[in-house]
Amino acid sequence: MIDTVAQLEQVRAECRKMVTRRAGLSAGAAVVPIPGLDIGTDVSLLMTLLPTINEKFGLSPQQIEGMHHDRKKYTLLAITGIGSRLIGSTITRELIKTILRRVGIRIATKSVVRYVPIIGQAAAAGLSFSAMKLLGNAHVEDCYKVIYQVLAEQKNTVYPMPPPALPPGSDVC
Repeated sequence: MIDTVAQLEQVRAECRKMVTRRAGLSAGAAVVPIPGLDIGTDVSLLMTLLPTINEKFGLSPQQIEGMHHDRKKYTLLAITGIGSRLIGSTITRELIKTILRRVGIRIATKSVVRYVPIIGQAAAAGLSFSAMKLLGNAHVEDCYKVIYQVLAEQKNTVYPMPPPALPPGSDVC
């Protein structure tokens, strides 16, 4: 469980590196001129990437269910505030297809240009890399925002800030 902003920053950095590695795999699959391979690879990569990100941030469905009542409440409120359908839910192929539509133009362009020898394959790889990176990093940032809000809420509730110091020479009485 993430309890400090320093831990949160570390998890964010790890997840962003993981997204970059998976985006590289997506780009590699886009170079191979087999119809449907790139989309199938992207779906498979996202089916494993998104739950892994959720888990690293402590936001898998099982982790949320096992949280202390107050933290669970803050987490669910933060998830609702972010508006993400990917945090704290089971990732399905249908859900992946829905989010792939967000980058639909890139995917459609990638599918068409990859049949142009050499230049098209390079362009398809670049589009695939950027689409995967965009989706993955957006999810990382959503998870980051949720946990950051939870930490801030817990700090305000559990660890209230001390009252401000009185200026010298002033008396309350």
